Amino acid sequence: MAQVLEFKLPDLGEGLTEAGIVRWLVEVGDVVAVDQPVVEVETAKAMVEVPCPYAGVVTARFGEEGTELPVGAPLITVAVGASASGAPAEGSGNVLVGYGTSQAPARRRRVRPGQPAPTAAAANGQVGASEPADGPVPVISPLVRRLARENGLDLRELNGSGPDGLILRADVEYALRAAAAQGRTAVPAGHTAMPSADEHHLPVAPTTTATPALSAPNAPTAAVTRIPLKGIQGAAADKLSRSRREIPDATCWVDADATELMRARTAMNAAAGPKISLLALLARICTAALARYPELNSTVDMEAREIVRLDAVHLGFAAQTERGLVVPVVRDAQARDAQSLTAEFARLTESARAGRLTPRELTGGTFTLNNYGVFGVDGSTPIINHPEAAMLGVGRIVPKPWVHEGELAVRQVVQLSLTFDHRVCDGGTAGGFLRYVADCVEQPAVLLRTL
Repeated sequence: MAQVLEFKLPDLGEGLTEAGIVRWLVEVGDVVAVDQPVVEVETAKAMVEVPCPYAGVVTARFGEEGTELPVGAPLITVAVGASASGAPAEGSGNVLVGYGTSQAPARRRRVRPGQPAPTAAAANGQVGASEPADGPVPVISPLVRRLARENGLDLRELNGSGPDGLILRADVEYALRAAAAQGRTAVPAGHTAMPSADEHHLPVAPTTTATPALSAPNAPTAAVTRIPLKGIQGAAADKLSRSRREIPDATCWVDADATELMRARTAMNAAAGPKISLLALLARICTAALARYPELNSTVDMEAREIVRLDAVHLGFAAQTERGLVVPVVRDAQARDAQSLTAEFARLTESARAGRLTPRELTGGTFTLNNYGVFGVDGSTPIINHPEAAMLGVGRIVPKPWVHEGELAVRQVVQLSLTFDHRVCDGGTAGGFLRYVADCVEQPAVLLRTL
């Protein structure tokens, strides 16, 4: 006789207390194996897959996609002993993300009599489970489906601009803007597009609603969209707000001739072996500069009224993803050469874009390198990544008129900026650090002294 066991949202570490359901990987009636991922969730740190410690048949799911659940809330129930494969009832006990006793097998979906087999789009999670009965609408992600649902938008009225008519987020946002321009509210009058709870009557998450804006009498009502700050975006908002409240920051900047650095990189990559990235060379310059100016690789403990200088450089770098800006951390960057730094930057960037960064890979940074030049801008005054003490910003490298060896010439010029915590050092130290970085950019041979 089968025994029904309840699997709850596990403690995901790093003090996380809740997670949002992004995509279910199983349905009621599916057969699951021990340590098979059953749901993809988004925490304040990253997107992760949660493995189930039991083998059996899924009898219930708790929470719709888009719902926020606290740690300890029920996720699914599994009838163990009911698996067709005769899997044992014992669980693995390894319910923390990233740990398991075996590699998760391919998903096996039970097809009920008279039910068509799932399409390729559905198997990839591109089709919503709550679409009307006359056929699924292909969307690029559950988040797009949720955006349409919360604003009362029928996806069947849209023509997707993606491959094979796939509906992208841009398609939904364009439709909402068009509706607003025509004087219609995004949500039908008298109706709030709240996602319904499932058959277990679970509470649902707050959603985006159209709220009338303050206006003069007889003026047309404008739609206001409210977007909850949660997940990675909410965590970033909290950290940036705390940084502004607690850190008395200042910024200094300098233009530098990067022509020789670019030539040195070209010469490195002309040789056999892995290619070296520009970001890796800048990171190597940063670690050398921090060795000369350790005040900037520190943090401030206001309770103890102490400046804590750190020996290791755990270098954070800004990475833009579809879910927003994240700052992965390269551990012990001071012990890595340019080739190792290049490989680690590539690995972390790929994980960031796939939403697979672990909490450890997103925390513990001591200094941040921000290459905002990739956005086509020259300068910036960024907010320090609390509780760090400084951030180096690098603008785009572009040809500009420059006095070189006493003559006007066209050179590759970059603007470097340093935002620093004025509690850890004065302008002399900050200026010395930035000038050393600029000197290494202009004359890479200067860096040889510290290698």
